[in-house]
Amino acid sequence: MIPLPDLAVIVGIAVLCALLVGALGLVALRLARRSPLMVQLLIVVATATLSVMAGMVAVAQAMYLSAHDLVVSVWVAVSAGVVSLGAAIVLGRAFTRQVARVRGLARDIGDGAPVEAPASPDRSELASLQRELALASRRLDDARAEVDALESSRRELVAWISHDLRTPLAGLRAMAEALEDGLADDPQRFHRQMRLQVAHLTTLVDELFELSKIQSGRLDLTLEPVSLYDLVSDAVAELSVLAAAHDITIRESPNPEHVVVGDAGELSRVIANLLINAIQHSPPGTEISVTTQAGADGTATLSVVDAGGGIAAADLTKIFIAGWRADPSRTPAPVSTGAGSGLGLAIAHGIVMAHDGRISATNVPGGCRFDVVLPRALVA
Repeated sequence: MIPLPDLAVIVGIAVLCALLVGALGLVALRLARRSPLMVQLLIVVATATLSVMAGMVAVAQAMYLSAHDLVVSVWVAVSAGVVSLGAAIVLGRAFTRQVARVRGLARDIGDGAPVEAPASPDRSELASLQRELALASRRLDDARAEVDALESSRRELVAWISHDLRTPLAGLRAMAEALEDGLADDPQRFHRQMRLQVAHLTTLVDELFELSKIQSGRLDLTLEPVSLYDLVSDAVAELSVLAAAHDITIRESPNPEHVVVGDAGELSRVIANLLINAIQHSPPGTEISVTTQAGADGTATLSVVDAGGGIAAADLTKIFIAGWRADPSRTPAPVSTGAGSGLGLAIAHGIVMAHDGRISATNVPGGCRFDVVLPRALVA
């Protein structure tokens, strides 16, 4: 048993040596902060090893009486230190190889190259980092694809809006010049046409403004319990004249008990846009049905079914993109029909998403069904 005073001296000498060597190691590490990771790792290992060696030599010199035993202790400490540094170099190379792989993954992500997660079941921090980088790469790829789709949609929207603005403006200019030169044989008819063209331009500008608010996240909603029955009834009453002009019947059968949480004005716009779209693409003599049903997940679904012949399967996911058109049949009808500007589905999609809902389109026999799913209100 080592006497307590001797033990205190041994511990004190070891702690003092460790503090001195540790301070030198800290200075060396600070000076090498811009050096490769392998150099910094060796400094850390060398500091720990030299701390042990210095403590052993100092304690041996202070406590041992035999010079032979002191030399033996020194050689044991030096040998252990050399072996420790060699092991640190070998293990450090494996560590730096993992770091190099991580650096390569980061470079590939920056270059847009595909990144795959390591297949080995390694649970080390660097392996976890590689898996996170691979996941980030997939997310970035999805984001790039979404940005490319949005940019393509934006270009199509600008081209389409330019065309739809230029056409009525050219007509207004021609009619204004005819009236100014006294060449209009029926000025009243020209005035009516000019009012219709101005109304069309006003609708287009209003919907562009609404779409910009939705896409920028500046759509203000006043959420409250809203009856789908009332919304459908009001929308059908408002569009009954337009439907009759196209020889189309709107059959509504919403459930009076289906109440959702939403902004009444914005949801009315969603229903109106869906009905206008259905009227615009349904042939005369057909029927449009509007129904509601409750879901088991606390939602309510409003469905609008038309007889417009359906939509190509590849286009079902694109119809809610502003400015997208599959073919000339997607082009808004002339102003006299009272149809919208062609942005109705994009606006409806944005409003529904702002209500934490979802909207989708599916083909049914002879036509297409649009489903709007919204959170149902809790009615006491």
